[in-house]
Amino acid sequence: MTIRKSRRSFLKQAAIGGVTAPLVMTSLAHGAASDRLNIAAVGVGGKGRGDIESTSVGQNVVAICDVDERTLGDAEKKYPDAKVYTDWRKMLEQKDIDAVTVSTPDHMHAPVAVSAIQLGKHVYVQKPLAHTVFEARQMRLLAKKYGVVTQMGNQGHSGKGYLTLVKLIQDGAVGKVKEAHAWSDRPIWPQGIERPADSDPVPEHLHWDLWLGVAKARPFVGPQPNSKRGRGLYHPFNWRGWLDFGVGALGDMGCHIIDPVVWSLELGPPTRVWSDGPAPNSETYPDWGIIRFEFPQTKYTTGENVQMTWYDGGKLPSRNLAPLAENENLPKNGCMLIGEKGVLLCKHGGEPALLPEKDFGDYKLETVEGDDHYMQWTNACKGTGAATSHFDYAGPLTETVLLGTIAIRFPEEKLNWDSKALKFKNNDAATRFVHHDYREGWKIDALS
Repeated sequence: MTIRKSRRSFLKQAAIGGVTAPLVMTSLAHGAASDRLNIAAVGVGGKGRGDIESTSVGQNVVAICDVDERTLGDAEKKYPDAKVYTDWRKMLEQKDIDAVTVSTPDHMHAPVAVSAIQLGKHVYVQKPLAHTVFEARQMRLLAKKYGVVTQMGNQGHSGKGYLTLVKLIQDGAVGKVKEAHAWSDRPIWPQGIERPADSDPVPEHLHWDLWLGVAKARPFVGPQPNSKRGRGLYHPFNWRGWLDFGVGALGDMGCHIIDPVVWSLELGPPTRVWSDGPAPNSETYPDWGIIRFEFPQTKYTTGENVQMTWYDGGKLPSRNLAPLAENENLPKNGCMLIGEKGVLLCKHGGEPALLPEKDFGDYKLETVEGDDHYMQWTNACKGTGAATSHFDYAGPLTETVLLGTIAIRFPEEKLNWDSKALKFKNNDAATRFVHHDYREGWKIDALS
């Protein structure tokens, strides 16, 4: 039997029951809450194209920015009334902007978003929120200081599948949780490779220095032999596997797939993290990883600590953990929570299942209706409703994910994390990766 339940009812109960409640902040830079929002976009290709399209329904797109003039030209056709920029710093000088979407490579998320926040602009920032743990912490603190509406682009957080998962776990459907697992089939971009010795001319349409931004200078390199879709070594997609620009498979997908585990169990910061996989080379993340996070007990878990394990690059948890039918396999991307009374399995982008099926045939599953993650943010900027992956939630989630990207550098060494002090208690070398220096000419005071 399925009972439909409104999302509004769920969020009301969640606030009473201790689920991270939405943070409501409202203001418009240029008018009353009933006005159309003036939105600007930094990064308008790929995911950025979808972000500005989805957040601007019924609003004004007043500025667009991209370092690739071909991409920018395509967006200009769609938004002919918007002012056009290749440098986001110039764009932020435009006075009528209320809100900004940030859809750049990971290393530029925090610099752009923080600069916008300090000007009082609301921000929608792609996942992962930041490139370093320190950046994620500062973004949360600054968003609160300046009272802006924020949202991270982990759309599943507002979807029916993860909302229902949270309700099932917190209703005790599988009992208290003993352990959790999350995994992805990424990377689908090059990793485990070294930087080539040669370089290529920078294409006329690409502003390479602006693309590098806060990262250390390096030569441009174009498409390599057998590169998919003729993509360059870094731009426009393959940057994800490079240490200077991305955060690998864990950083890319962890903010999606780890989200329901952290959310449903109300996990705080991990106290320990370690890697059972290979270390990166000096340039890129390894081909695969297995990362283990240890958290203090919560009211939804058993034992003094609870462990969550992340897998990527084709690695998966043991199929024996999931009581599936003989012809069923684990999804390519998903999470699994092992409880005292059963197992909850959820495909990323899908809906949760209670296993083994024979034990839950009479369970009255109450699904929770989802919401439009994009317009949720837009409406919250205008004073209606709330954004639910606001930085008070998304910041700590991103910090947890990024701790795993540090652990990868120290295989099989258990790193004891002090969240309040932003350092590892037992490894000063690991603490040095909590943040990094920005390139000269690109320093941002709040992040330096």
